[in-house]
Amino acid sequence: MRTSVDRTARTSASSSTRPGGRRSGKGLAAGVFALAVLLAAPPAAVAVPPPPPNPSDAELDASRAEASEKAGEVGRLTSRLADAEAKLTTLRNRVERKLEQANKARVDLQRARAEADTADSEAESARAEVRTASGAISNARQSLDRFVAASHRQGTTVGSLSAYLGADSPKDLLAREQLLGAVGGSELDALGSMKRAQVRKSNKEAAARQALENARQKRAAAARAKTAAEQAQQAAVEARNGQASRAEEVRAEKSAVEQQLQEARSHVGGLEGQRDRYEAWLAEKEAEEAAQAQQAAAAASGGGTSGGGASAPAQQPQAASVPTGASVETVVQRAMSQLGVQYAWGGGNAHGPTYGIRDGGVADAHGDYAKIGFDCSGLMIYAFAGVQALPHYSGYQYDAGRKVPLSQMRRGDMLFWGNGGIHHVALYLGNGQMIEAPYSGGHVRVVPVRYGDILPYATRLIG
Repeated sequence: MRTSVDRTARTSASSSTRPGGRRSGKGLAAGVFALAVLLAAPPAAVAVPPPPPNPSDAELDASRAEASEKAGEVGRLTSRLADAEAKLTTLRNRVERKLEQANKARVDLQRARAEADTADSEAESARAEVRTASGAISNARQSLDRFVAASHRQGTTVGSLSAYLGADSPKDLLAREQLLGAVGGSELDALGSMKRAQVRKSNKEAAARQALENARQKRAAAARAKTAAEQAQQAAVEARNGQASRAEEVRAEKSAVEQQLQEARSHVGGLEGQRDRYEAWLAEKEAEEAAQAQQAAAAASGGGTSGGGASAPAQQPQAASVPTGASVETVVQRAMSQLGVQYAWGGGNAHGPTYGIRDGGVADAHGDYAKIGFDCSGLMIYAFAGVQALPHYSGYQYDAGRKVPLSQMRRGDMLFWGNGGIHHVALYLGNGQMIEAPYSGGHVRVVPVRYGDILPYATRLIG
């Protein structure tokens, strides 16, 4: 015989509250019926375990609100992160532009130095020619002066008849006649030619001096441009570093909130799972009580029934199958052969990757000066080495060939970025893909064409 405490607990269990505080009428009726039968029947073993926790609707609503709040916070942080990363991209473009301006300054400086060296050589050649001509002119003048002096001692003028009359012998007369002929003819003509040559050489020397001065001015201007580019670049680098630091803070904050969101969702899932388990327990409990009532009724009438069932095994989800995905070609293959080569600012020439150079900022921070690799324009120099020699500056590479609209670009064309000043170049491969040496810390890679900040024309060197 069960005690009153057992009966009370049993009645309480069978009349448990459903979600939302509603009582189960069906469970209550079944419980009363089962209690009446069990009072007159032998006790049966209890198959259903005690009830699991049943969170209230208020607890569920609070957890869902918390998860929603965390999701909103993650959304706001994601927006801030996207804004920070957009600023990072803008700053990186500025840095790239400054780096390419420094490349331009280096190319201009090399050209100015070459022009200055050429002008120096030309000026020295001109001075040597002037010295030679001056020597010849000096000799001619000395010869002429000797004759004039002799004529003056004879009281005659050069080329006059008295020069002949003053001769003491036929031999002297012949000598004077030869001298006058020489001076009056070829020697005087030579003197005039030498004087004219001296004027030309003097003019040439003056022009050479001017060319040298121009070259020196170009060299100084290039040096100033390089200094200005380096200063502007350093400012951009500092701004980029500051923005990168802020972006890292936002990423960390976003990661923390995402973790909180995951925990909140897990909590909601836990509570909802408890509610689901409680619902399942309640249904199972009602089924057990109904079965016990049926057995008790059958026993009272002298019969018995048995039954059972098996639930169909849950089907495992099927894993979704994942689908597998002549000179122009020479250029493309040369570029593709360098896939994976590290980026090094200032690196690369017609023979392959080279050591990078210092920039006083991002490149130095990545150790580009100690790396063997390519920058963007260096990769183009290597790719087109068998076609055309290109300068190590993307801005000059843009003007190295025929311009074609982007709508007509084809495999082997060069693409450029930077409407406010070219700062990047890549090689188009077709099918919306390109190969590039992207930035310090990166490697030569194949990526989809980026259309943000791209120039409206590609440069074609072949075809």
